[in-house]
Amino acid sequence: MQPPRLFRTLLAALAVSSLSPGSGHAQDSLVTYKSLSPELALDLARASLTECRKRGYQVAVAVVDRMGVTQVVLRDRFAGAHTVATASGKAWTAVSFRTNTTDLMAISQPGMMQAGLRNLPGAVIIGGGNIVEAGGSLVGAVGVSGAPGGDADETCAKAGIAAIVDKLDF
Repeated sequence: MQPPRLFRTLLAALAVSSLSPGSGHAQDSLVTYKSLSPELALDLARASLTECRKRGYQVAVAVVDRMGVTQVVLRDRFAGAHTVATASGKAWTAVSFRTNTTDLMAISQPGMMQAGLRNLPGAVIIGGGNIVEAGGSLVGAVGVSGAPGGDADETCAKAGIAAIVDKLDF
């Protein structure tokens, strides 16, 4: 005995819809994410630059979005020519690996399993690249270059993040 025709039709439709790639809801097909506004990225860069100036450092600061695309670059008037590329590289590296560059330095020393990270094109594994998170989501990164050492660059980057942290819960 065969099931009623309506039942067979419904079973066939269900089977086809579960196999077709477009069968999910629209929200399953799209990704929603948070990102820094240009204004907030500029505030972050300014706050990082201000902290370095207070300490007597001439630096460049770069802020990238969560995809690693540059949003803001500021270079103090006496910062070295290399600082813009280095700051941008630190920010890009931090967001690409979703890890602060100081932490990447620690795990990529010669002879360690992750030492190869230092040879990847575009990776700048020197302290001063810090990720920016909001509500548990990565929203961007800041890179600072030009202070006397990566730890000083990182101090300025962290101060910049601290200056905008109350605005990150958008």
